[in-house]
Amino acid sequence: MKKSEAKKRIILLSNELKLHNYNYYVLNNPVITDFEYDILMHELQELEKLFPEFAVADSPTQQVGSDLFSDYNLTQKKSVAQKANSTLPDNIASAAASSNTPQAAFVQYRHKYPMLSLGNTYDMEELYAFNERILKGVSDEYSGGVTYNCELKFDGTAICLTYKGGKLFRALTRGDGTSGDDVTLNVLNIPSIPKELESYAAFSERNCNIGLFQNENGGKLSAQEWIQWPDEFEIRGEIYMPYAAFERLNSQRESEGETPFANPRNAASGSLKLLDSNLVAERGLECTLYHVIAPDMNFKTHTEALEAARMWGLPVSDLSKECESIDEVIKYIVLWDIERKKLPFATDGIVIKVNRLSLQKSLGFTAKSPRWATAYKFKPEVALTKLVSIDYQVGRTGAITPVANLEPVQLSGTVVKRASLHNSEQMDLLDIHINDYVYVVKGGEIIPKITGVDSSKRQPNATKAAFPTVCPDCGTPLVKDAEEAKSFCPNSDGCPMQIKGKFIHFISRKAMNINAGEATIEQLYNRGLIKNLSDLYLLTKEQLLTLDNWKEKSVANFLSSLESSRGNNFERVLFALGIRYVGETTAKNLAGYFKSMDKLSAATKDELLEVEEIGEKLADSILDYFSKPEHLEMIAQLKDAGLQMEINDTGNQFLSDKLKGKTFVVSGTFSISREDLKITIERHGGKIGSSVSGKTDYLVAGEKSGDSKMQKAAKLGVAVISEEELQVMLNS
Repeated sequence: MKKSEAKKRIILLSNELKLHNYNYYVLNNPVITDFEYDILMHELQELEKLFPEFAVADSPTQQVGSDLFSDYNLTQKKSVAQKANSTLPDNIASAAASSNTPQAAFVQYRHKYPMLSLGNTYDMEELYAFNERILKGVSDEYSGGVTYNCELKFDGTAICLTYKGGKLFRALTRGDGTSGDDVTLNVLNIPSIPKELESYAAFSERNCNIGLFQNENGGKLSAQEWIQWPDEFEIRGEIYMPYAAFERLNSQRESEGETPFANPRNAASGSLKLLDSNLVAERGLECTLYHVIAPDMNFKTHTEALEAARMWGLPVSDLSKECESIDEVIKYIVLWDIERKKLPFATDGIVIKVNRLSLQKSLGFTAKSPRWATAYKFKPEVALTKLVSIDYQVGRTGAITPVANLEPVQLSGTVVKRASLHNSEQMDLLDIHINDYVYVVKGGEIIPKITGVDSSKRQPNATKAAFPTVCPDCGTPLVKDAEEAKSFCPNSDGCPMQIKGKFIHFISRKAMNINAGEATIEQLYNRGLIKNLSDLYLLTKEQLLTLDNWKEKSVANFLSSLESSRGNNFERVLFALGIRYVGETTAKNLAGYFKSMDKLSAATKDELLEVEEIGEKLADSILDYFSKPEHLEMIAQLKDAGLQMEINDTGNQFLSDKLKGKTFVVSGTFSISREDLKITIERHGGKIGSSVSGKTDYLVAGEKSGDSKMQKAAKLGVAVISEEELQVMLNS
């Protein structure tokens, strides 16, 4: 590779990895697998070795991935104020118990000892090379070999706990390795993390009938043999979410119209960063601790330190193993590559540490990682199973999505029965045939996708899967949208699936927020009780009581939410109509410009194009919607039902001009609703944009912020700020 090519590739890889770090650590929304990320990282490492003149100090190869928002601000460093000394009370448990209000934001503190990341490999041979490097770096006393401690690599989010006087003093996230967010109040709501350490008396009582801790004679430890915890020490570990809690949380989110988490790791990280600490207790988080740091402890080995921590009542894994050689390490890895599939939580590898603490000290650290430890990563689990059939689902906008039905197969802790095939182009690329044996992986370890076909198992009479030419629900000929690579059913007002999809969108939390779900809409439609959106407001108590499993209370809840929806503002009503391409921001811009449904419905194309962010395609969609008499009739019926069809400025008073002249794009989820956050910006003089452009001043990024917006912000040099940093601007 030429130097000029190497320089370009290094810059490209660095920027891409920084973006993936932001998606992973800050947004908890990775768009590639760990395996794909590690391939990019290893390529960058090799290029920097070959062309060291292009290696820079802030390269991802030299920096710890950060979960702090301010680390991805591309045009300015506006970090949240950091405090050097503690302001927490000695008894933090009582302070937490007396607080029932959400935190305004997380305060950041410096780590007493840096929290670094681990080097990793997917190759067993590299573990032997790691062992050779260790042997070269130690004295002749250990030339015959060293012992290692092997532990499961929990797939969660790192945590650092400080105990003072036997009480939990502070809990910090890893942050950027130098500073982390103070999440102590949240950690206090994780049952497995003790607020106070055990005394000998409590320890002795707890272990009176079990042989976990015995002296050399096989008896129970005496008070003299019990190890007293230091007055102050740190212990680090991983907070994670077991599969059962993850599935329960996602079921709840889906029932409430929220986007489900992609995997348990994202769910754990997002839960730990909830601003309302009382909600953390509901998430079912667990913790495993694996690294004790205290300068005045006299342990000889890592194993001894963990056993002491276990005595003190701290959650330490009982699955770790002390290995006498690298060959024994390999056997441990091979065992757990199989056994991990039976675990109730996610693990993505094995951590290997030099066991003797004096050796750890002499081996030291690189800028990013300890030299005395590494991680072996399990390759993404792949399953081969039979494709039984393909369903073609119709969305509310008419888009047709192929979904593969599979013979059930166990994959990464769950049974997989279905996987998306995206569109007809993807099916052609894979050359999918019915009854093919296909390879299935989980993107981010949870979302199933088909990556290939085992053509050697294909039967001679296998038929190629044919994408439909007519709507599978109503039989209308499909049309192809070349720009979106999707096929659509144009029968938007007559296709049952589209009609039901429009109702589901209408009742969703961000639209009219009516207390019902997909099953309710299915029943109401199938029984002929609803056809147009306005029909919801004509439903009677007697009709609702005929629905399966509906009693007086469920009817009362539905009717109450229906009544409350009449108070939703005009822009939410406009968004709820489900006009193609009209999202939340577009609805807000249209409502703000035209002020009423009557004026909007009568607008010309030229008038629509004058509205910010409205282009030809969107203008044509709006004109097409309002050209249909049945839509105008339905809107009139909704107006008669009491829905707001014009702007009501009451309560939207101006507060300040602190954000005057600045345009903001808001993406992701926050401690308040996204709509309330936008209103706050506008009431302080700011302007809301629907997409990132050269006119955008700030992208306010929350949890699960859109990857495309982040990439565009990076490309255009738009400042990326967090909700907390926005608050700093408002309070300045």
